[in-house]
Amino acid sequence: TPPAPPPAAPIPPQSAAEVRARCAQGACLVRCRRRLYDLSGFVRLAALDGPPHRHSANARRWLEQYYVGEMEPGEDWQGHEEAGAGFASKHQTRQVSPVSQPALDLVDWQKPLLWQVGYLGEKYDEWVHQPVDRPIRLFHSDFLESLSKTAWYVVFMVWAPVVLYLSWVSYTSLAQGNTRLFSSFTTEYSIPVHKYYFPFIFLLGMFLWSLLEYLIHRFVFHMKPPASNYYLITLHFLLHGQHHKSPFDSSRLVFPPVPASLVIGFFYGVLQLLLPEVLGLSVFVGGLCGYVIYDMMHYYLHYGSPKKGTYLYGLKAYHVKHHFEHQKSGFGISTRFWDRPFRTLIPEETFEKED
Repeated sequence: TPPAPPPAAPIPPQSAAEVRARCAQGACLVRCRRRLYDLSGFVRLAALDGPPHRHSANARRWLEQYYVGEMEPGEDWQGHEEAGAGFASKHQTRQVSPVSQPALDLVDWQKPLLWQVGYLGEKYDEWVHQPVDRPIRLFHSDFLESLSKTAWYVVFMVWAPVVLYLSWVSYTSLAQGNTRLFSSFTTEYSIPVHKYYFPFIFLLGMFLWSLLEYLIHRFVFHMKPPASNYYLITLHFLLHGQHHKSPFDSSRLVFPPVPASLVIGFFYGVLQLLLPEVLGLSVFVGGLCGYVIYDMMHYYLHYGSPKKGTYLYGLKAYHVKHHFEHQKSGFGISTRFWDRPFRTLIPEETFEKED
């Protein structure tokens, strides 16, 4: 069944008194000239306190989703800007400027999107990088749709026990003293791998995952499918395009366990081919732990409220920039480390506030 249509917009406040009353009740209303926007729901998800900055075209387009009406002409707003705790005016946010109402969308949001996006052709890349604040339905089948959605805690519940169990198996196997590096090439110069090495091998696996996270995000998730290829466009939207189109769809922020198990099984097989059995398992379990941390952090960067000045606060601001303006850079999620050597680090922005 198609998703229900969005609820009707609330009756727009028309006067300064009504705006102050709503702000006193906890609403966050923004006035830009005579246009009024209700950001009450959005600020709880993505409010970031920072210096004045330029707003991207996507940010201004995003703002229009929260438009609730025009203010009455002739209102005297002098002294009213501070009347409500959640109220901001044009004088306080000089870089927020209105844009025209968005044109009719290129897809039918009342139908599953997965089979529509392939027909967008050359318009797909621009369309998918214009984010919206609404849930996405991919499949006609309710069963397939359920497999494409995952609550954040499911990832932890499924994979954390696997990490703990495989860590115990790896450590106890190394403790038997039978694991040697390069034993398939030479017995005389092979290197024994002691159980005390396990924490370092585990950390190596986490480090390798951070590189894999970057490479997959940049070269797979952010590939630009040919405009003429319906199937590659559809695949791109299934893998990652859906997330950029609707970055605050809470059910699509982590990797569902069923498809994840196929990818995880592939990398386990690769490590078993490249390394001695127990050594490969030890690296694998470290990488698996890195993946779980990555998925939890990704959800938190979208829905969490890290304290200003912390590492996670900086990552959240960095990831917001990736979604709204710098889609071709900023590919690190759990760390910005790999963006530096690969030269995809989002530059720091300097902006002087107008008088």
